[in-house]
Amino acid sequence: MRNFVGGAFTGSAKTFTKSSPVTGEALFEVAEADAGTVDAAVDAARAALRGPWGRMGEQQRAAVLRRVADELERRFEDVVAAEIGDTGKSVTQARTLDVPRGAANFRAFADIAASTPTESFTTVTADGGRALNYAVRKPVGVVAVIVPWNLPLLLLTWKVAPALACGNTVVVKPSEETPSSATLLAEVMAAAGVPDGVFNLVHGFGPDSAGEFLTRHPGVDAITFTGESATGSAIGKVAADGVKAVSFELGGKNAGLVFADADLDAAVEGSVRSSFTNGGQVCLCTERLYVQRPVFEEFAQRLAERAGGLAFGWPSDEATGNIPLISRQHREKVLGHYRLAREEGATVLAGGGVPVFGDARDGGWYVQPTVLTGLGPQTRTNREEIFGPVCHIAPFDDEDEAFALANDSEYGLAATVWTRDVGRAHRAGAALDAGLVWVNTWFLRDLRTPFGGMKASGVGREGGVHSLDFYTELTNVCVQL
Repeated sequence: MRNFVGGAFTGSAKTFTKSSPVTGEALFEVAEADAGTVDAAVDAARAALRGPWGRMGEQQRAAVLRRVADELERRFEDVVAAEIGDTGKSVTQARTLDVPRGAANFRAFADIAASTPTESFTTVTADGGRALNYAVRKPVGVVAVIVPWNLPLLLLTWKVAPALACGNTVVVKPSEETPSSATLLAEVMAAAGVPDGVFNLVHGFGPDSAGEFLTRHPGVDAITFTGESATGSAIGKVAADGVKAVSFELGGKNAGLVFADADLDAAVEGSVRSSFTNGGQVCLCTERLYVQRPVFEEFAQRLAERAGGLAFGWPSDEATGNIPLISRQHREKVLGHYRLAREEGATVLAGGGVPVFGDARDGGWYVQPTVLTGLGPQTRTNREEIFGPVCHIAPFDDEDEAFALANDSEYGLAATVWTRDVGRAHRAGAALDAGLVWVNTWFLRDLRTPFGGMKASGVGREGGVHSLDFYTELTNVCVQL
């Protein structure tokens, strides 16, 4: 895997090894970008702003983005294979979520950027005359795009599509764990006719590598980052020194509320999805479940049974329900939290260990889906983001207690609410400290709606016109009539 700078793939004197999460075996070498490569990528992005891309109108850019979506779909199976190879996720998820959503992001933001109006006002002046005030959107410039490993293509396109739709150029730094789909996207960009320098790609790590070189670069105008809160905080300090715009979607310790009047079948199945999808490696996953006391025992038993029955297949098996964690290091972190939960006095209702397969997967980085109970809200298990296939279940008695328990967190990204009471559903939307509240569903997204978190879960919003607000600068033009 190589870097992509100014429309050409380039190597590097230094490389690192990408390994398979499924078996642990080494797959290939990746070129690690040095400071000079990052300089060249930023320079190429800056030059492209002054070239044909910078002179294109909104409809022209939208047409280019639609060609990108078409080309991404033409390379569909290649991208599916790249996502599976990097992450170990199931072929079903890659084919039905990750890759289709990647193409959809380009089409959606092509439409949004080309059709969203700006404000205009007719102003009466002191002498009785008139003035016309109207707003003009301008690209913010060169945008550093830093994305995580859990949904690599989906989250990459979620940022690159609106950035390009608004006329910016980008330098992308994917996770060192998932370089493949970003590299394929570079090929897609070139094939779709995106001008050289508009999309640039640098591989590497964070500190003293491509990530730090990029975020500290004086030629970068804005930084968008999805990842853990501690890394976001570090990037934010660097960005503050340069007075750069930032958009952060960070960690979560998301709560799910199950009320006694809920459709319990739907609540159990929905909580299986929200707790264990993608190995629990989704910032929106539910790690804290609060269940109203009359249905607590039944819900806990049923969820534990479903967790224990999720299939451990190979990624190519369409019925696979469990995927490996992304790396050996991350598995050790998650297993450390499993041990911590026991030390804190948790009862393990399901899982809590490592599966044994008797085949090559024993060299991979799997853990069992785990359901815990018995811990208080102030334990580390219930306060620290684990980012694995695990949830803790606790009872509550009434609505006020449920909302208070859900809000008792330094995070505020997402919440789920399971209830048949329409009034309660709306009260939850207003009462919960979360950027997204799902009622009787989970992970259902409309790309026009705001996406982001509160508190330690992020800064700003993405989606629809909210993405345009970050990726553009607004200039007010006042004309005396």
